[in-house]
Amino acid sequence: MLKDAIDLSTLRRILIIKLRHHGDVLLTSPLFNVLKNHAPQLEVDALVYRDTAEMLTFHPAIAEVHTIDRNWKKLGPLGQASEEWGLLARLRARHYDLIIHLTEHNRGAWLTRLLGVPHAVTRNVRGRGRFWRNSFSHFYPVPAGRFRHTVETHLDALRRIGVYPDESERMLTLEPGEAARSDVQQKLAQHGLAGKDFIHIHPASRWLFKCWPSGHMTALIRSLQAQGQRIVITAAPDAAEQALVRDMLAPLGQPVVDFSGQLSLKQLAALTAMAKVFVGVDSAPMHIAAAMQTPVAVLFGPSGDLEWGPWRVPHRLLTSDHVCRPCGNDGCGGGKRSECLEAIPVERVLAAVEELLRAG
Repeated sequence: MLKDAIDLSTLRRILIIKLRHHGDVLLTSPLFNVLKNHAPQLEVDALVYRDTAEMLTFHPAIAEVHTIDRNWKKLGPLGQASEEWGLLARLRARHYDLIIHLTEHNRGAWLTRLLGVPHAVTRNVRGRGRFWRNSFSHFYPVPAGRFRHTVETHLDALRRIGVYPDESERMLTLEPGEAARSDVQQKLAQHGLAGKDFIHIHPASRWLFKCWPSGHMTALIRSLQAQGQRIVITAAPDAAEQALVRDMLAPLGQPVVDFSGQLSLKQLAALTAMAKVFVGVDSAPMHIAAAMQTPVAVLFGPSGDLEWGPWRVPHRLLTSDHVCRPCGNDGCGGGKRSECLEAIPVERVLAAVEELLRAG
């Protein structure tokens, strides 16, 4: 028994802070389930960047999702100060008993002090000074090696205060909502699709060094179409992602259903839930597919699959045998192209998809 464990039965409200990208935020979703299951009286809130909020809204174990808009800085000093003060006032009104801060962002240290929270837990960050160390009551270690999934690292914040998750509580949770489901059903119906009759391919990432060559993806789609599979494509509105999709689809003789740049995150989740298999790269849509329990075939190059791979979903993880991976670099030599990804043959990816289809 930990000497400094926190008795959840004595708490009323908890704030979990995760100021990162979409996939990172989604991978925090099990924490809310664990806390609510272990102490049903708790109200558990989240603080995230506004553009990532859809990863957690409608989560059944979350009371409120508070957001920070990265565009506040464009409002000028007075405008930004006004927005920051409004956020602080809303957080103060919640009277938190515990903050769980899941990154090394300085905002977490400031909030524990400004909100007067009696308990606060965060990761042990080397090199931080007295202000950081004195802002938190509990610290959990994060191993330096790449050998543990990010979800388990997040859950270490709970273990550190004496809350141990059951196996059944570690699944990702993402709720699309009825509006998103209805919208996606209507979109699919316009193309003669009804759900569980197509393969969902999301070929791109905002980080181009994580992307498989467009020609490889074209060849994969051709092979799947030759087997009679219907294909639905998605991508973000980002210009680079749209260009990759255009290059990928242009050589195809047989059309696909192209929803790239047309879906919200909630609609993307609803679409993925209706697919037979998801095919993609290391990106937020892959984590969304895992949350929706859609079988995943995913390609990993420079990024760490042990940390960021598909979580608790039937999957095939495709990598190369390059001894330098995962390096985390922005392509080989910083050149935006990753040889370890380009070395993964189309035949291997096709076989992985076929295995998942047979298993399903």
